Amino acid sequence: MLRARPLGEADRIVTLFSTESGKLDAVAKGVRRAKSHLAGRLEFGNECELQMHRGRSLDVIVHADIVNAPWQSLVEPERFAVAQLVAELIDAFCEPGLALPDVYALLSGMLSAIAASNTPRALVPRFSLRLLSALGIEPPVDACVRCGLAFEDEHAWVDGEAGGFICSRCRERWRDLIELDAADLRNLAELATPRGQRGAGLMARPHVAQAVDALIVHHLGRRPKAALQQ
Repeated sequence: MLRARPLGEADRIVTLFSTESGKLDAVAKGVRRAKSHLAGRLEFGNECELQMHRGRSLDVIVHADIVNAPWQSLVEPERFAVAQLVAELIDAFCEPGLALPDVYALLSGMLSAIAASNTPRALVPRFSLRLLSALGIEPPVDACVRCGLAFEDEHAWVDGEAGGFICSRCRERWRDLIELDAADLRNLAELATPRGQRGAGLMARPHVAQAVDALIVHHLGRRPKAALQQ
């Protein structure tokens, strides 16, 4: 479950992310009552198998079985803040009713990683790059997004307006852009490498983390609300 909002006295509208339908809203009737069989199951971050009935406007959840429940680990403040940011990005970037199994697997793995990490914020840049890749909007990490040429002198700058990284030939000197050196570019390539492949990296260097954050702001059109609260 990505998020929920009250409906009437005892119900909630929950936003789910599923393997078959991607993002969708559904009604959990009576879930706010203490004796509800759904209470404790439809919690933020929980992975469940659901039975639903067709409703006039929204499907209605009638049964839920927990598959994976990282909730108890996610309630730690820093982990919860990062998990909220991840859920917000999935909610903002994914259209309703579109099955995205790669994004589902990425979300499930990220929530488990957050629940087990003592430094969950450090996991966000890699997740963000992998999310952009799964959606088909990740910029190249080894060439200029403007001219398409390899980075000269192993230096690049993140250009949010262009939606990627630019080389010294395309850089406008008057603009104050985040600069990435050779070590940053290697780290960027490691973060962009899919899990299980040789050379994949987990932690971002400071300038790389700032650069990826700038890309997310560009594609989202705003800074994520969860990021502003951290």
